[in-house]
Amino acid sequence: MRDEFRADLAEVSRTLVTMAEAVRVALRHASNALLTANRDEAEDVVDRDPEIDALYRIVEDKVYDLVARQAPVASDLRVVLTALHVGADLERMGDLADHVARIALLRHPAAAVPPELAEVFARMGEVADHLAAKIARALSTADAVAAAQLDRDDDVMDDLHRQLFKILLGTDWPHGVEAAVDGALLGRFYERYADHAVNVGRRVVFLVTGENVAGATPPSVP
Repeated sequence: MRDEFRADLAEVSRTLVTMAEAVRVALRHASNALLTANRDEAEDVVDRDPEIDALYRIVEDKVYDLVARQAPVASDLRVVLTALHVGADLERMGDLADHVARIALLRHPAAAVPPELAEVFARMGEVADHLAAKIARALSTADAVAAAQLDRDDDVMDDLHRQLFKILLGTDWPHGVEAAVDGALLGRFYERYADHAVNVGRRVVFLVTGENVAGATPPSVP
């Protein structure tokens, strides 16, 4: 029974790593579609989002099954419930990548991002990619150090978000309300993507060390 439990946990862990890699690829392609008005790339992100949702359902079903069959306690329960919360954060990251791609499609064949914002969004995309890569590594190796660094890494995204609004709210903004609304929504999507990455990092730290990181809430029974 114990071996079966460990095998099931390993399956959940592999699925979470697959999700982390998938949401990284999704936002990378969405970012490129946004900056280059690449319709095919944006459509591919939208088409693949249900695959990320399906992976989350696999995690969810497996976790509920483990709780029902194995009645885990103590550290085992922590592992199982943390996996459920990590999956939820990753699923939301996939949704946010989908939102970015849909704005790219909405404005096609024009670029959704005017030249004044291109550099900021290019940097946001780079930071988001870095965060997602670190998540995948932390999940695959139970690296609490890398996971804990995500809080600090997110500061860069917050700075970029502030820079974005300085441009949007500047008196010399030349592109009108519609482009400003697009820019504000896109900035929010990237900022939230990073926030969910930080949540995953905090949960990995909790999983590995049993210590609750400031700002995080320990997983509870769903």
